[in-house]
Amino acid sequence: MRGADKVLEALDQHGVEYIFGLPGGSVIPIFDALVGCQRPKFILVRHEQGATHMADGYARATGKPGVVLVTSGPGATNTITGLLTAHMDSVPLIVLTGQTTTSLLGKDAFQEADVFDISMPVVKHSYLVKDANQIPQVMAEAFHIATTGRPGPVLIDLPKDLLAAECTAVLPERVELPGYRWEPRPDPARVADVARLLQRSRRPVIYAGGGCIAAGAQDALKALAEKTQVPVANTLLGKGAFPEQHALSLGMLGMHGTAYANKALAACDLVLCIGARWDDRITGKLSAFCPEARKVHVDIDPAENGKILIPDVFVEADARAFLEELIDQVGPLDTSEWLALIDEWKARYPLHYPRKGGLRMQAIIDRLYRLTAGRAVVVTDVGQHQMWAAQFYRTAHHRQWLSSGGAGTMGFGLPAAIGAQFGRPDDTVVAIVGDGGFQMTMAELATAAVNKLPIKIIVMDNKYLGMVRQWQSMFFDNRLCGVDLEGNPDFVKLAEAYGITAFHLRRTADIDKVLTRALKHSAGPCLVHADVEKDDNVFPMIPAGASINEMLIEPPKHRVPAPAGTR
Repeated sequence: MRGADKVLEALDQHGVEYIFGLPGGSVIPIFDALVGCQRPKFILVRHEQGATHMADGYARATGKPGVVLVTSGPGATNTITGLLTAHMDSVPLIVLTGQTTTSLLGKDAFQEADVFDISMPVVKHSYLVKDANQIPQVMAEAFHIATTGRPGPVLIDLPKDLLAAECTAVLPERVELPGYRWEPRPDPARVADVARLLQRSRRPVIYAGGGCIAAGAQDALKALAEKTQVPVANTLLGKGAFPEQHALSLGMLGMHGTAYANKALAACDLVLCIGARWDDRITGKLSAFCPEARKVHVDIDPAENGKILIPDVFVEADARAFLEELIDQVGPLDTSEWLALIDEWKARYPLHYPRKGGLRMQAIIDRLYRLTAGRAVVVTDVGQHQMWAAQFYRTAHHRQWLSSGGAGTMGFGLPAAIGAQFGRPDDTVVAIVGDGGFQMTMAELATAAVNKLPIKIIVMDNKYLGMVRQWQSMFFDNRLCGVDLEGNPDFVKLAEAYGITAFHLRRTADIDKVLTRALKHSAGPCLVHADVEKDDNVFPMIPAGASINEMLIEPPKHRVPAPAGTR
């Protein structure tokens, strides 16, 4: 068997269904081996960034690692944005890149790039294979590393001559890596410390992040919250870890979170952070963050301990394993007064939007939620539409919400939705994208059309880079620069050029009619071009670098000072 055959054999043994990628000279041996191969199936994309986002969307929607195959040089470097996106959000990917022959390494050969070093900051691990007989071992190690502990992307750089060379090594039955260890089970003493703190608290809040999704901790989290009557707030990536329709749900917290989630965080006496990392979009001004609260941090990655703030207790553990241990050690809490106060905040500061005026993104998302009964797999791009989708499309199940968090990658939405639909062919997948981000990867409409994927694409066209415009409007005296997307195409005609069914949406009165037609369309992709209000701003909002207590619940009547560090 050639090295290329061993690559495909390893992918098959790990249950890989799809490879997303684009061919080139240095990976021709793998493409030759793919001829007549039943599994995995190769999905041809139109750009390598699209391939990484598709594999990412597949992984987030299924919990299985996504796989990418690209050529050397620019083919490999075009994956860097997707690698960063997956790395920041702890998504398991295997990215296979071609490389020039071993005899030419380091000699600036055609399409040679030192992708091993270029990718180092944005992967969990990377390999440069130097011998064909290393391929089986490297492939096994890559899957092990990508999917265990804190998940993440792994890159394997494969010189062309080794892919064509004979490989006599066999795939290992198990992998053990000296120096690579993770601890899924928590230290019982640490769990007991957390139980004591929780039992003594009167105003506790659980802060659930994407680690709860990765660990499959949703049932255990719900059981703990209901047993103790502790309210649960989720991060952007934690949507689905706890049903947002539940009476104990606070919804999303942070910069554009619900007012009541942020008020609860500011007033609590204990924060139990599980599978999240205290990022700046949550904490705001760190010195003013939950000043009276004891802080507990639970994370599979010990490197997160003390990185942002020093917790009172840190527990290194898988989120589900920790929750299952904690449930047995705590009893019901008397949080009735605390929950009553939160209910007052919910009544006083509900999420809302103007019902008059032009077509609004919030209204479209709100109706989409109701028309799909909250059951769709929702994939967003990045910007204002992303925040409104997080607010108004309440998520009940894990792996139902896919969005770029840490990297905030524009262009993520469409290709990630394609990957999600491949992974979950029987589910309704909706891509909610802005006109700016959509145009960064819209060539992948061809991939969706060729594969007849029934994804629904809603393009929110406000003819602005909306979130940047919002900041310039609010904090920089409305001095707009570089945000006007003059020259946007007619997205309906664009979709039709790819053979995709498309509809215009211009009036609020037509939302239900157009969305219903789109949702019923199953013979391939369907696009809705929504001409929405240009100048809407997302609220609530905590200005960057400000404290939770400086949250803006509605548009300010006076000029707001620029966030710290932006002038």
